[in-house]
Amino acid sequence: MTCLHILTNLSNLLAVLPLASDDAIRNAIAKAALTVKHMDWFEVVETRGHIVNGQIAHYQVTIKVGFRIED
Repeated sequence: MTCLHILTNLSNLLAVLPLASDDAIRNAIAKAALTVKHMDWFEVVETRGHIVNGQIAHYQVTIKVGFRIED
């Protein structure tokens, strides 16, 4: 019997980085890729940040990551 790919999603990942929200997303995915195989997609759930003295101190990006389960 042939099985279609089974997809699932991780719990939300929260990335915090002082540079930019794109960098925070890339950092979170790179870190997850060290232990999670077959990642296929991500979805930005929330973008927030921290302000210090009228300047952005860091970005907080929450993402969901979808991956395939091995056969």
